[in-house]
Amino acid sequence: MATLSDIYSGVTAAIGALKGPLHGGANERVMQMLEEIGTLDNVDDYINQKLAQKEKIMGFGHRVYKTGDPRARILKNMSRQLTEQTGQSKWYDISIKIEALIKEKKGLLPNTDFYSASVYHSLGIKRDLFTPVFAASRVSGWLAHILEQYSNNRLIRPRAEYNGPAARPYVPIDQR
Repeated sequence: MATLSDIYSGVTAAIGALKGPLHGGANERVMQMLEEIGTLDNVDDYINQKLAQKEKIMGFGHRVYKTGDPRARILKNMSRQLTEQTGQSKWYDISIKIEALIKEKKGLLPNTDFYSASVYHSLGIKRDLFTPVFAASRVSGWLAHILEQYSNNRLIRPRAEYNGPAARPYVPIDQR
């Protein structure tokens, strides 16, 4: 908020930036792709056709995480567990096969959008609500950045080094 605009405009702008299909809406497009593929047997043909047409496969690559998105690793495990629990393992199985193909053919690893699609779907979240849920999970971080910027009016860069308080132990709410 180097412009010193108000906090509401900052959050509104962040939500607007997420809305597009290439950022916050990417997990919606991942789930759409999984549904279009439908079965494990269709993965190779679908992905190869998209790559031959030079179409983007959503949920892969990241500007900062070149050796893999650590959030994707956590979501991958959640996807496996949730799809098993809900009897929808095919979404995880299709995702694993897509991941292997894209790594082999493009050298790209999944980002947080890729596995969050099957996680959200398994939780019963409707596809058009993926982006609002994604945004809600980020509001506290956006607010922290805004307040930090207000304190010295300096831009926060994604690779900025955290210099706040050290990690503190979590205290369960019933013990506070």
